[in-house]
Amino acid sequence: QVELVESGGGSAQPGGSLRLSCEASGITLDHYAAAWFRQAPGKEREAVSCISASDDTTFEADSVKGRFTISRDSDSNTLYLHMHSLKPEDTAVYYCAADLYHEISSPSTCFTDPSDFGHWGQGTQVTVSS
Repeated sequence: QVELVESGGGSAQPGGSLRLSCEASGITLDHYAAAWFRQAPGKEREAVSCISASDDTTFEADSVKGRFTISRDSDSNTLYLHMHSLKPEDTAVYYCAADLYHEISSPSTCFTDPSDFGHWGQGTQVTVSS
């Protein structure tokens, strides 16, 4: 049984930092394309950053480029999203996602329909306000 469990969300002030974690069980995360999505109230779920299974190539949305970094650790089978210089518009529920068959090879394969990813975590709330 595949399970993705996010943690690390919470409140931060503008300019602050948070690190989100997504611990995987039932799969070897290194073999999967993985991504972080977010969904703000009243908005569609959107991809924030992705990492490929083949060579760990990463893509970031323009809105977070230079501020957010995706990474993963093989030993702990965990996906991370390092978030810096947070802005109020980063407020959203953040979800990790993974898929064995969806190849991340270009921005269009990252910033794609969420249905391209078969496994999802339950989400973690990030709130940025002063």
